[in-house]
Amino acid sequence: MKNDPSALRSFAPTRRQLLGLGLGFAGAAAFNVMPGFQLLASAQAAVPPAAQKIADHFSSVKSMSGEFVQFGPKGEQTGGKFFLERPGKIRFNYDGASNFRVISDGKSVVILNKRLNTSDLYPLSKTPLKLLLDDRIDLSGDRVKSVKQEDDLTTIQLADKSVFGNSKITMMFDAKSYELRQWTITDAQGKDTTVMIFNVKEGVSFAADTFAIDYSANREVNTKAR
Repeated sequence: MKNDPSALRSFAPTRRQLLGLGLGFAGAAAFNVMPGFQLLASAQAAVPPAAQKIADHFSSVKSMSGEFVQFGPKGEQTGGKFFLERPGKIRFNYDGASNFRVISDGKSVVILNKRLNTSDLYPLSKTPLKLLLDDRIDLSGDRVKSVKQEDDLTTIQLADKSVFGNSKITMMFDAKSYELRQWTITDAQGKDTTVMIFNVKEGVSFAADTFAIDYSANREVNTKAR
């Protein structure tokens, strides 16, 4: 089993596609996200009230589901359905024969490839997903790297080096409804994975096993792989 959390930031393209997580949600060049950012003057610079209001609204959404389209660093495209429940829980069911699954149960993130019979487990606390799934998205301190406010979108980039090194998560929200539209995770090598979400439903309920990770199966798969 691969226990090094830095592996989350150095996947080969197929695994990079899984993390979106790239969730953390074509790359920057395709969406022109990074060049337009207005960098905050310092870590102590005041966060625009509109940005904190948007973050608070998103944090108040305790559960949601919908569909996603994900673009990898080379423009490779995948899609499927997602399910989110705060704090810490998310699931991506990818379309296609590979039958990829990415599941977070609030403590760990597992990447399942049933076709190849692989199961890779990582601490949620060491991935950019942690900031997305926290009970409250905290924009205080030096987590905020940039904020861009436009008529139709507000873009917020967060990073926390003490948690996941040089990875960053960039979230784009509708400026009027405050709904999350997409997010991008930039890894330590500067490569982006972007996830766009649509047909979103909020306040949904899930089956008890939606976010369950089979740790016994994970150990068995990785024991056989040695």
